[in-house]
Amino acid sequence: MLSLLGEHLSNAEIGARLFISVRTVETHVSSLLRKLGAPDRRALAQLATEWSRAARGGDAALGLPAPVTSFVGRVRERAALAEAVKAHRQVSAVGPGGVGKTRLALAIAAQAAGDFADGVWFVDLVPVTDPAMVGAAVAAAVGIGEQQSRGMDESVIAALADRHALLVLDNCEHVRDGVAPFLERLLAGCPRLTVLATSRARLMVPFERVYPIPPLSLTGDGDSDAVALFLDRAAAVGSPLAPEQRDQAAEICRGLDGVALAIELAAARLPTLGLDGLADVLSDQLRLLTGGARADDRHRSVRAMLDWSHALLELADRTLLRRIAVFVAPFTVDAARQVAGFAPLETAAVVDGLARLTEQSLLTATPSPGGTRYRTLETIRQYGVEQLSSAGELDDVRSRHLRWCLATATELARDTPPGTGVWRARFDTAADDIRAALGWAADEPDHRANAYGLALALAQLTFTRNLVGEAQQRYEQAASLTGDPVAAGSALRYAAAVAGCRMRGEDMYRLYRAAADTARSAGDTAGAARDLATAAATVYRFSGTFSLPPPPGEAAVLLSAARELAGDDPAAQAAVALAECGVLTDAVDADRGKPDTAVPEAIALAERAVDLAHRTGDPLAHSAALDALTAAQCWAGDTFATADTTHRRVELLASVPVTPASAHERANALSEAAETCIGVGDLEGARRWGEQLRDLPLLAERGDFATSRLLVADALAGNVDDVLVGSRRFLDAWERSGSRHAPNLAMAAAAVAMVHGLRKDDGARAEWLAVVDKLDMAPEQKAGYSAVFDAIVFLHHGRADRAMAGLVAEPDEMDEWVIWVWQHWYLALRAEAAALTGNPDARRRITAARTIVAGNPIAGAQLERAEALLDGDQDRMLAAAAAFDAAGCRYQWARTLVLTSGEHAATGAAALADIGLAALDTLAMRAGTRRR
Repeated sequence: MLSLLGEHLSNAEIGARLFISVRTVETHVSSLLRKLGAPDRRALAQLATEWSRAARGGDAALGLPAPVTSFVGRVRERAALAEAVKAHRQVSAVGPGGVGKTRLALAIAAQAAGDFADGVWFVDLVPVTDPAMVGAAVAAAVGIGEQQSRGMDESVIAALADRHALLVLDNCEHVRDGVAPFLERLLAGCPRLTVLATSRARLMVPFERVYPIPPLSLTGDGDSDAVALFLDRAAAVGSPLAPEQRDQAAEICRGLDGVALAIELAAARLPTLGLDGLADVLSDQLRLLTGGARADDRHRSVRAMLDWSHALLELADRTLLRRIAVFVAPFTVDAARQVAGFAPLETAAVVDGLARLTEQSLLTATPSPGGTRYRTLETIRQYGVEQLSSAGELDDVRSRHLRWCLATATELARDTPPGTGVWRARFDTAADDIRAALGWAADEPDHRANAYGLALALAQLTFTRNLVGEAQQRYEQAASLTGDPVAAGSALRYAAAVAGCRMRGEDMYRLYRAAADTARSAGDTAGAARDLATAAATVYRFSGTFSLPPPPGEAAVLLSAARELAGDDPAAQAAVALAECGVLTDAVDADRGKPDTAVPEAIALAERAVDLAHRTGDPLAHSAALDALTAAQCWAGDTFATADTTHRRVELLASVPVTPASAHERANALSEAAETCIGVGDLEGARRWGEQLRDLPLLAERGDFATSRLLVADALAGNVDDVLVGSRRFLDAWERSGSRHAPNLAMAAAAVAMVHGLRKDDGARAEWLAVVDKLDMAPEQKAGYSAVFDAIVFLHHGRADRAMAGLVAEPDEMDEWVIWVWQHWYLALRAEAAALTGNPDARRRITAARTIVAGNPIAGAQLERAEALLDGDQDRMLAAAAAFDAAGCRYQWARTLVLTSGEHAATGAAALADIGLAALDTLAMRAGTRRR
């Protein structure tokens, strides 16, 4: 299972590969998350990769890359830096390029791993070209996914908030502007986290402890660290030195100022030059490069070594080395051919050139599922970029790299199915180069058109990859890169839809208004009307996603402007009609009352919105209008009509291609469909929609929202094992999100609390009820589901009086938004509690409830059972049990058999035990019956 997660497969793909159900996959994934202490699926995939690497010599437990060569010397520096890491929360190992900062940091991290309970993570920032993407790089390395309600940086901070771990940030110098603010927030929000950074310059953040990394020691002649490194690397390339040659080696090391990279490059030349030849060539190069004003002493030595290595190459290999420097991440032979293979370098010569450069230690070759990939050390890559500039090829090669990135992004966007592990791996290997090319092209006026195309493609790809925060950023970037207002408006609408997927109401509102301004500037009044109306509707449809809603009345002002601009455009009129539904509700709520005309007016407005949207032929507009009709029917208390309308939405969206807007609409529709199925007693339907919601790729990182509706359906059905597994994923995801206030999740937590109550696990029930309080702090918001779940627990334990006490309020007196899903359950449970407590009004309550719940199989069976209990009618009890069984409500079926008594009670008791619940307290119930 872990191996397949490492291939980035979805639950459905894993199930198909292993011939097991998706639910079984979900169970195993939850177990892995719990047992391995991983925060999410990406962390599991990262573990799989690391453990695979460990089998080849890496260190999976530490999350560190496996060293290719041994670490030599630096005893004093290791001790000092290790003490600094123990004493300070943020340590920066600072030194020039090639001095050995990365190797020293890796050695310290491996040495200190035992001091950090949650381990060590290594983040290579070399491929990161955009300072804003530092947090995303950390998230990818640690295995953290973006939470819908948070940006990537906030998601990382929330996930690491209680982690006792060491984070190694390598090569920070080129993205210091992004590293510094990110570290400030990270260290403030993660009090047990320690950061070890490597950089050529200090990061200038609070609490930073700077440790300068000196060159390797040159004292002691033949016994110095520099000489030890030279000897070790010389032996590694098959040229071990005799003892009498140590002094000559020491002289070479002194000439290189003890710079580790220069020493390693020099040792790599021993097989062809020998010590004498090495000393002669090196001394010539150093004399030529002494005194440069642009580099410090240490950097001059590295440059000398690189210049010398470069001079020894054939002309074709020099050309290849500088041209491949535009790649910021490992690249394939084919990519190198397309970018570097032009005159005077023949395309056919690229593959042999890569092999020769690898032999010269100027490239490293790494096998991968997609073929061998090549990578340059960062210092060598930067040197290559300088050589490109000197040769006058920089713009040309970057342009070819940009075109390659465009072609790659286009191919990735075209390929299907995009959700497979192979596709995700292909995107991950290309993403950093695409971002780098976009970063360059965005500042080049001659390449703005390509930059716009690449930003748009990257937005689509990152959305598919579930990097929704970056997707929104790239759509907004695309809008800023085009001079075409139509294209800009389209990109802004996509950005708004992605913001909706992230549950960022303020961003949705802002972006739709920006799209309206763009449409106005282009003279598209109908488009402006549509965007303004959509912004207004967002305030009402997705009010729960706003941390700070717009000022009262502002949406009404937008609606008024939209009416003036709409004209006779069908899409604009449909958008205006949708917004009018929300404005009416807001106006009624503001008056703190609901006049008799309000409900019919709301229904009429919603039906008009549905009709207008249907005429446009746009399924998303049609779905949004159906959502407004759902709200109006809920307002009217028509539970069955509400359920039918949500089902229409789901069916309408089933065949719509996946886009940010359709994904957002589909998640909302599935959530409401699952809820309304519960309201009419269709637990199988609720499970079906709940499973589809759980398996949406969009919600891969949102285990709390993704599992919330399914948890409720499983709890009511009596699928205890499924609830226990799903609740762990729910709780983990919610805690990773920062334990945020989220009323739409409280119902699921209350359902889990109910199951623990039925298991007689009072401690666990109390913990989950505390979660309910944190999710939904307003008592009136949880009155409906809280009363239902409490009543089920009290009735199970023979406390019908307690159940009755919690069900005294009349549904008509309760807010329709609170009771709409639970009205039938509420009425049926109250009737049963009345029957069990001997309430003289019990028969009247049963009769009155029958009219309302007619057509609900579970509520109807509850009323039958209540009346059978009053009459002592065993046949009707058995008929009620059969009705529960047919409705998929195994818990109520077993409970009914126990209440039937006689030979059926043993069957029911065994079924309850098999489900995993405590025995029904019939003694307490009989005592209550005797009291009445």
